[in-house]
Order: sequence, then structure tokens, then C-alpha cells
Amino acid sequence: MKIISYNVNGIRAAIKKGFLDWLQMANPDVICLQEIKAQEDQLDLAVFEEAGYPYHYWYSAQKKGYSGVAILSKIEPKNVVFGTGIEYMDFEGRNLRVDFDEFSVMSLYLPSGTNIDRLEHKLKYMADFQTYINALKQDIPNLVICGDYNICHEAIDIHDPVRNAKVSGFLPVEREWIDNFINHGFIDSFRFFNKEPHHYSWWSYRANARNNNKGWRIDYNMVAEPLQEKLQRAVILPEAKHSDHCPILVELDVN
Repeated sequence: MKIISYNVNGIRAAIKKGFLDWLQMANPDVICLQEIKAQEDQLDLAVFEEAGYPYHYWYSAQKKGYSGVAILSKIEPKNVVFGTGIEYMDFEGRNLRVDFDEFSVMSLYLPSGTNIDRLEHKLKYMADFQTYINALKQDIPNLVICGDYNICHEAIDIHDPVRNAKVSGFLPVEREWIDNFINHGFIDSFRFFNKEPHHYSWWSYRANARNNNKGWRIDYNMVAEPLQEKLQRAVILPEAKHSDHCPILVELDVN
């Protein structure tokens, strides 16, 4: 089972940059999208079906052109859950889950903390999300949470840890949260296979950051510990350039 997570920074813009051709070439079984920035009725859904994804689920923010997540799948899930049931989270369309027989996949778009108000919102979201996941794992232990967490975990995950030490996305409180999240029973699948530096999933559009590989690794495929033996590989796919993020992939043997 090949699963990809991709913050597309606008699905309509990504399509204009060749996203659908890339999707057919990458050929994941499931792809989780974040920051779709579109309502379902603004999309030609047939193009996703023509690309090989007859099962597609969209969870948009109530505010048009903002946030939103989606999941495209080749396989029909047995259950689909839109949101968390926590109103302020669901207003921004940040969580969508599909359940299969052997495991479940969630597309997550965690808020950024671009200013003090949004940082407080992000920290509240992080705390409430941890509580939500702790409860969810009691019923669904085989959970894969794919998405843009908007946090670099360790110094190895950011090109300049010193200058960014007081920037949201690499604040001590955020790093402590993601460390705690992992310690509550998840595997950072990329780091499970790769301990090397200079692997990032997001680059600023400014200062030629991507060409100079001055990036941040803020996208994760977090795999619940009961699935550890099923992990086959996990990679970052920086050659895909439809967004300021790039896709990340995890493969599980679920047979």
C-alpha cells in the first residue's frame, strides 16, 4: 500500500502545473492532500476519476479559498469521517479520515502560527488534537496520520536551526509537542528509514530557497506503532514541483 501526503497549496493551481500527470506517474493507492483552497463544487471531479481515483473525499474550510483537506483513493474505504467533531477545528476543514479493513488514514493540516493570535490558536489545536488522537487510538490503533504539521521536530529538519529558533514552526513549545506526539505511540516514518540531514518538504518562495535547498521538513507520515513491522519504505519526493511543499511517501505491507 503506497500512501502519499502532499500540501498542494491550492489544488486548482497545482492542476495547472501538471499535478494530474504527476499523480498518474506516482500512482499511490491513497493520496492525502492539504491546503486544497477550494470547495468541492469548484472542482471538476471527473478528472480525478479519470486519473484512477474513483473514491475521492473533500473537506473544505467554510471560508472560501482557504485551508481544506482531501483524500483520493483507488480502494473504497469502509468508512469516511469528516472532521473531528470539534467545531473550531472543523470550521477550517483540517481533518479527514478514511478507514480500511487493516488500517486508517487521516489527512491533517495543522494550523501555522504566523502571528500571536494564530500561534495561540495553533497551540490550542495541538493540545486538543493530541487528546482527540489519544481517544481515537483506543478504537483505531492502526492509524496513519499524513499531513502538514507545520512543525520541524529536530535541528536536522530545518536548514538554519539557530536563526529560526524563535520562529513559529521551530519554537521549543512546538518541538516539544511533536516529540510528545511521537512518544504517544507514533513513528516518524521518514526518520525511521533515513537519519541524514538536508531533507526538507517545504521551501519559502523567497530568496531562491528551493534551488538552494534552504527548507523545512514540516510534512510527516506518522504511523502508529502497531504498524511498525509493516513499514516498507518512506521517502520525500522533491522533484514534484506543483507547490511550495513537495510530496512525501510511505509504503506499508498490509497483506
